[in-house]
Amino acid sequence: MNNTVQRINHIFQPDHKTFILAMDHGSNFNILPALKDAGKTISETALAGADAFLSTAGMADKLADSFHGKGLILRIDGGVSFLGDHSKPMQTVITAEDALRLGADSVITMGFPGSKFENEILSSLTRNVMAAHKWGLPVTAEMLPRGFEGGEDARTPDNITFACRQGVELGADIIKTEYTGDQESFHKLVESVYAPVVILGGSKKVPEKQLLQEIKDAMEAGGAGVAMGRNIWGHENPARYAAVIAKLIHENCSIESALKELNPIY
Repeated sequence: MNNTVQRINHIFQPDHKTFILAMDHGSNFNILPALKDAGKTISETALAGADAFLSTAGMADKLADSFHGKGLILRIDGGVSFLGDHSKPMQTVITAEDALRLGADSVITMGFPGSKFENEILSSLTRNVMAAHKWGLPVTAEMLPRGFEGGEDARTPDNITFACRQGVELGADIIKTEYTGDQESFHKLVESVYAPVVILGGSKKVPEKQLLQEIKDAMEAGGAGVAMGRNIWGHENPARYAAVIAKLIHENCSIESALKELNPIY
């Protein structure tokens, strides 16, 4: 029961890499109209090559068939929304037992060192790790210096590296974080963190070539994959984009061939 390896192997392919499609935004943010038919998007991207999904409790419960047996990482923190005044931190709202009942292979929770709520958030992360590991359930930690509060040092390579190392020191099994911006600093990060590191896509829509290049650079620097959402499910053809990203991660295809497959007239 305490062995997390089998569940981690349902998220990562035999090459120890993974393409995680983040679909958990709707627990806090307005994702309409892009995800009006979430089941269709999940199903098509699962069949196209996504290895696992970041999911909300509602999706895991009501859209279970749409995942086609792919890995499931359940968002367990919440209790706030983009309509709020941001005066309260996210809280743990789902237990490890509930996550297992919903079919989760891992749970995901935030880690915001340096934020005004760091004491509550980091303490919650540690408690969640201890609770989940009792059931052999891996924990994914989304480690972001200062959270979303901003600041000149909020996303420096050194602080991102510190945040990721703190996440694994607190017991996390998978680290999700922002790309440091260059291969040298990201390689140093990966070497300093004794757990797989996947990069997020960010809140802004970026050009296809830029996103693909960032993924390729991160993989070449030792990254274990991606956990991205908005740029993919917000694309005009999410399934095709997912297929291209899967090939980039698992087959190491070139950016040029990826763009040609994504846009045949490119």
